[in-house]
Amino acid sequence: MAANHDVVVIGSGHNGLVAAACLAAAGKNVIVLERNSWHGGGVVTAELTGPGYLHDRFSTGHIFIQGNPLIKNDELKLLSRYGLKYVYPEIPFMVVFDDGSSIGLYRDRQKNYEEIARFSKKDADTFLKFAETSMKYLPMISASFYTPPPPMGAMLAMLDQSPEGRELFAFMQKSPYDIIMENFENEKVRLFFVRMVSENLTGPEEKGTGLGIFVFLGFMETYGIGVAVGGSGALTASLIRCIEAHGGKVLNNTSVEQVLVKNGRAAGVRTADGAEYAAKDGVIGSIHPHFLAKYVPGVDARITRDAARVELSANSCFTVHGALNEPLRFKAGAHVSKSYFTDLVPSDMTVLRQYFDALRYGRIPDTALLGIACPSNFDATRCPPGKSTFHIWDYVPYSHPDGGPKHWDKAKDAFAQTMIDRTAKFCENLTPQNIIAYVCDSPLDLERCSESFQRGDLHGAAPYLYQSGAHRPTPDLGMNTVPGVDRLYLVGPFQHPGGGVFGAGRATAMKMCEDLKINFEKIGQQR
Repeated sequence: MAANHDVVVIGSGHNGLVAAACLAAAGKNVIVLERNSWHGGGVVTAELTGPGYLHDRFSTGHIFIQGNPLIKNDELKLLSRYGLKYVYPEIPFMVVFDDGSSIGLYRDRQKNYEEIARFSKKDADTFLKFAETSMKYLPMISASFYTPPPPMGAMLAMLDQSPEGRELFAFMQKSPYDIIMENFENEKVRLFFVRMVSENLTGPEEKGTGLGIFVFLGFMETYGIGVAVGGSGALTASLIRCIEAHGGKVLNNTSVEQVLVKNGRAAGVRTADGAEYAAKDGVIGSIHPHFLAKYVPGVDARITRDAARVELSANSCFTVHGALNEPLRFKAGAHVSKSYFTDLVPSDMTVLRQYFDALRYGRIPDTALLGIACPSNFDATRCPPGKSTFHIWDYVPYSHPDGGPKHWDKAKDAFAQTMIDRTAKFCENLTPQNIIAYVCDSPLDLERCSESFQRGDLHGAAPYLYQSGAHRPTPDLGMNTVPGVDRLYLVGPFQHPGGGVFGAGRATAMKMCEDLKINFEKIGQQR
């Protein structure tokens, strides 16, 4: 083989980079191969609209990685040595209704109580109970997010041993809609929580996703949303600096074609140009389960069949990124600009439910459920002085009803303008005169950017209960390994704990370190 390394990593998404950085810090000779001309997968910042305007093309707020020892304890010195810095908005999340009223989710529990009490004191009291429950669950949930998941059977058996565990398991099996409707009474409070949990790219009535409400509340109160200074891609840049500081390499424009398997063991990779990279200790691959058979020869047919059947979310993302002459002003009041994620929501639960019903049947909803972030409100490095940026998202079907996925290439500009027009109804100054430029990404664009984003699913696979924990994406692949292929390790949003910025490559690194007899706990002590 032309190049010899201890560890070869396929893909430079943040999960793969986290795993690579851990192994590099442990003293391994690591190389990361990326097919795109840019690094970061879903964690990338670029000047999409013009020089000086930095836009987070995919992820724009880092929530769950804040609880990862990678950030919480600065294990790899990303914060103290490699340039990563976060700011934390006081209001991570807010819902603005079409009548101009709003409910904000603060990091302060008492403020949240007061927000909800404006609509229903009973619901505010219920919120306090939910907040307490969320904090009770948080240590267990956090402990499972950044390490290899426990076996599903053992976990369920453990939960079944106590009333508290059985309650948790019941929440896991229900839908968020079930839980919210059972416990809250005010329509707008219900809508607030329903919209909050549907940020996970699933409809609120999907069974087996109910735990999300407690996960979100626990993380928001404890950590909030981390806004990376300089853009979401600052996380990617810090990881690459860490890898290179420990002697590793990160190459772009290098497309891996196949994992090389010798005597039942991953021995390296072959790229599209015919080059081979040997891996003495193993290969870490961001390989979407739908393409396992394509990249890894000799895997049992049942395993690849089940992997190819991994279910994706019915809701694909459509995003618009814009540059503004001046920051947005919301009709609901100046307080809205203090929120990082702001969702624009109808005041009728039936309308919201019908929105997700349309998506389920492959239709473009007649109404919108828009989310908006203005990162430059919190990070002045994102644009020139006095200017601003915005990021708007909505859900659409991957297959356009008028002509399939490829029809989005013809229809996306008109749909982006519709999104802007709908957002403008909530704003005083989202006008053509204020918009310098904007670009948009359809679900097809997202899929083209990364194989992890099949059908525009930024989370790689739907977060249903049967595709969670040690069964994500399948029971065979849920431990970040591939049966029958020794020393091949998996990373990506389609692995546990799911999509979003978790830094879950740490779990893959732990798995590999265990096989290599490396004390993972000492990696963070390296200097």
